[in-house]
Formats: sequence, C-alpha cells, structure tokens
Amino acid sequence: MEGSPYGMEYSDRNQKTKCCSTSLKIFIGALAFCYFSKSLTGFYTKSTITQIERRFEIPSSTVGIIDGSFEMGNILVITLVSYVGAKFHRPKIIGAGVLLMGIGTLLMASPHFIMGRYRYGTAATHTNDAGNFTVISTCSSDSQETLQKPYSGCQQEESGRSPLWVMVLLGNAMRGIGEASIVPLGMSFIDDYARPENSAFYIGCLNTLGVIGPIFGFMLGSLCANLYVDIDSVFQASVTITPQDSRWVGAWWLGYVVSGLLTLLAAFPLWFFPRALPENSQISELNHPPQQHKTIPSLTEIVKGATSVPGVALGIFLSGLMMKRFKWDLLTSARVNLYAGVAMLFLAVPFFALSCGNLEVAGVTVPYQGSKEVQGVISDVLPSCNDDCGCPDIHWDPVCGENGVTYISPCHAGCSSTQGAGRNMTFHDCRCIQSWGLSVGNSSAVLGQCSRDPKCNRMFYIYLGLQSLAFFVYSLGTVPYFTLSLRIVDPELKSISVGMLLFTVRVLGGIPAPIYFGSLIDSTCLKWGRTKSCGRGACRIYDIETFRD
Repeated sequence: MEGSPYGMEYSDRNQKTKCCSTSLKIFIGALAFCYFSKSLTGFYTKSTITQIERRFEIPSSTVGIIDGSFEMGNILVITLVSYVGAKFHRPKIIGAGVLLMGIGTLLMASPHFIMGRYRYGTAATHTNDAGNFTVISTCSSDSQETLQKPYSGCQQEESGRSPLWVMVLLGNAMRGIGEASIVPLGMSFIDDYARPENSAFYIGCLNTLGVIGPIFGFMLGSLCANLYVDIDSVFQASVTITPQDSRWVGAWWLGYVVSGLLTLLAAFPLWFFPRALPENSQISELNHPPQQHKTIPSLTEIVKGATSVPGVALGIFLSGLMMKRFKWDLLTSARVNLYAGVAMLFLAVPFFALSCGNLEVAGVTVPYQGSKEVQGVISDVLPSCNDDCGCPDIHWDPVCGENGVTYISPCHAGCSSTQGAGRNMTFHDCRCIQSWGLSVGNSSAVLGQCSRDPKCNRMFYIYLGLQSLAFFVYSLGTVPYFTLSLRIVDPELKSISVGMLLFTVRVLGGIPAPIYFGSLIDSTCLKWGRTKSCGRGACRIYDIETFRD
C-alpha cells in the first residue's frame, strides 16, 4: 500500500488536511489580534468621551455624533465589501481595512498636536484663559467694582469652541470603514475552511479573545484620564485641579496613539496569507454540498449583544463550546439566542431600583440657607450672603465648604480671604457657610467638589455585578446568532449575510442610539460651562435622578 497510487493519494490528502488546519489556526490568531486592537480602540473611545466633550467644549449630543460616526462610516461600505470582497483576496482586504483603521485612529489623536494648551479658569491663578484680565473669585470690593463694568472676558471674535473635533469624527469614520471587512470576510473565511462542528467553536474563541480588548481599552482609558491633557508640555504639579473636578481633561489623545500603532501592527501579518488555504476535500464537501435547489438569502434581525465586561468573554466561550459539544442545529441556536435576550431584559429591571442622590451644590441642587425652593427649582442663586460680591455666574470653580455643601466658586460661598496656593489653597470667612449656623472659625472651604455619599460607591458595585451577570447571560447567544447568519444562506453568500446583519444592527441601533441618548443626557444638565465667547460649553453637573429615569 505504501507505494500504491491510493497510498500516495491518502498521504497527500492527509498532509493537506494538516496544512489547512495549521494555516487556519494561524489565520484565526492573526484575526484575533485584529479583533483585540479594534475593540481596544472602540472601548477606549467610549471611556474617553467625557474628556473629548470637555476638551472641545461640546455638548453630549455632538459627542454622540462623534461616537456614531464609526457606524456611519461602516454602513457606507459594509454591504459592498461583504459582497465584492468575498470574490477577491479576503486576507489582504481585511489587512487593508485594519491598516485604514490604524490611520484613522492616529488621525483622532492629531488635534492635540494642533491645538494650544488647555486653559481653565480657577481662583488659584487669578487670570483668565487668555491671560489679559484679572478674575477675582473671592468676595471683595474689587470684584464688585470689576463686575460693575462691562464684562470683558468674552472673546466675541472667536467662537470659543474648537472646530478640530471634526478631525476626531473623520478619524472615527475611517475606523468604521476599515472595520467593515473584518467580521463578514473573516468569519466566512473561517467557516469555509473549518469543519462545521469546529466552526462555531473557532468563532467563539475568536470573539472571546476579542473581548480582552475592551478590558485593556478601559484600563488604558482610566490611566490616560488620570494624566493631565498637556502632560507632554506642562508639569503635573503645576495643575491646580484634580481628576475629580468637572473641568479636568485627561490625556485623551495618548490612548489613540498607543492603539493606533497597535492596530497598524495588527494589519501586517494578514498581507502574507494566501487567497485560499490548501484544499481539504472532506471540509469542501461538508461546507459546499451539492445544491438541490437555490435558497433565498434571509436577512436576520437580531438585537446586538454587548461586550464591555469580562463576563462576556466567558459567555461567548461557553456558547461556542456548547455548540461544539451538543451539536446544536439552527432551530436550537435560534432558541438559545432568543432565551438569552429575554433573560437579559429581566436582569436589567433591578437597575431602576439603584439610585444615588445629586451632589449638593448651593443654588443648583439645594437652596442656600434662607433661600426658597419653588416646585423643585432653586429660585435664589445669589442670596443675601453673597449678593454684594458681584459673583460672575459664568464661572465654574467649585469649592467644598465645611458644611459639606459645594459652591459654584469661592465668591458664591461668600469667602473674603485665602491662604496657601495651588491645590492647597483654602478660603476663609465664607459668609454663606456661616449662614448654616457654623462659627466663624469653621466657615472655610477648599478647592474642588465635596465627596459623594459612600452609599453611591456601594450602589455602583451592585450595578456592576448585575450588569456583569446580564452581559454574561446575553453573550451565551452570541456565537449561535453569528452561526445562524452563516448557515441559513448559500455558501457563496456567507459574507453578505453577516454584512447585512451588521448593517441592520448599526442602522437601527449603532447610529441613532448615541445621538438620541446624547440629547437626553444634555437635557439633564443643571449647570453648563462657558466657552471663551461665553457660549454654552460642556456640562459641569447633571441631575443624577433624572439621568437614571
């Protein structure tokens, strides 16, 4: 048998099978690296949204458009790429898409190197953003005389809002265009060269490795958020505000540089894969059986899953493992997907019971001592304790009084003297704090907002636990729903099926959701910041109770 034609044919077929399996696993590894880099950047963007909003002085609705630009760019090309790309060199097309994502990510960081330094008004500097006039933030006769004159802090010749946020939007749209090739072409390539019982397991492993990206994305976002935005040009010790201050802007751009370079690196290996893996006749017969009749491609509409916590990785891995172990058919896969979605809805109901009270801000969320509150609206922002101070209401320079109440500025607290400098500056003889019944010696304030009730931290941890459980349950249907989109159509339509699935999800959810919810978030703002031209900037404090409802 060893020298017979049959033996040679069997040996050759076995060699091709092993070669196909090895090449496929290497491709899955390279594709998993792409999943990691794209999900890292995507979730880093989610975590740095607040920093972008503050840096460019834009409302949440505009930030929602920036966030949705990824989906906008994606839906422009995903159907075309899914259909046409399947007929050409899929690994190289995926590599080109990942390369475009890397370039777009670096473009998102570029405004930082074009814009000037970030300026914020504070009592610790006594100068405005432009450095050409004095701001007296404490209550004194000088501040009263200053504010009796026309306010000169507004720069009418400038909008006060940088238009460079458009570059962040364009970069994110480029990421969306590049990502269009990864999922439909990558999954169809795997399904073409893997045995049917292994395909779901491979896709599950792929998505599991991709879920690691969000973990690192949030970690990178947390690290960069605690570094001052101009860390490359300003000493951290000279910054007088802390990350807890609503004026703080972290080094939002740094994460895009890191993830952009990582994405460019992920694109490199894909250019060296062949157009097709070595033929495996057994797999070919299973994946491309003789056609009895032509089936009409179905458009599957399934609500998206969420991949933001480690529990999702376990859920995806288990779903792929169970599909391989129990050999779920299409009907069972559809049922698992449905049950997982319904279970998540029930698990989300307890979220409405979790609440955290608003931060007590005098004149904003709570009245000054002696002021009146009419139908939930604070009616007196400048009460008798500071009415002769001439406090400019456009500034947000919060201080925390010894009474546990936050004041918009030292002037609004009625403070008339200071001690120390920089972050260690304290304010004394604050009449509005004295009005709470405190003695003169206990009427001081420090820079920054007061701390929240410790109960809020406990509520947050409970929320994270429930969210992790809900995401875990829902992710059990992730692999079945992708497998459905691959198996309910003819083999040559696999890519377009996944592409149309993602297109539908993004049109119905990915684009309108961030814009709609951004507008809702804006509607809960209690105190708006101001730009250089005194126009509306980023929100400084939200109504948490309305935000939850």
